Amino acid sequence: MDAMDTQQRIKDQVTGNRVVLFMKGTAQFPQCGFSALAVQVLNACGVKEFATVNVLADAEIREGIKQYANWPTIPQLYVNGEFVGGSDIMMEMYQAGELQQVLAPQ
Repeated sequence: MDAMDTQQRIKDQVTGNRVVLFMKGTAQFPQCGFSALAVQVLNACGVKEFATVNVLADAEIREGIKQYANWPTIPQLYVNGEFVGGSDIMMEMYQAGELQQVLAPQ
């Protein structure tokens, strides 16, 4: 698969789900502290359903997602097709009450 296919797969995941977290591991078994924090923040915001993409299971997605948002680190949160940020930005937005508004059902 080439890079264009990978970017299209990422776009399909981002636009096909209202809330998507690209992370290391799964929501049930995060494989790094930052991914675990991102899941905890989503849970704290009351998000019951969100898609996760385990970048450890797909090397092309793992590299491709960094180019997709021009963001070097994982996890990455997308809401309504828009890049929100990584776990640090999620935490800052949560503490300011902004993330809850972004995640509120439309």
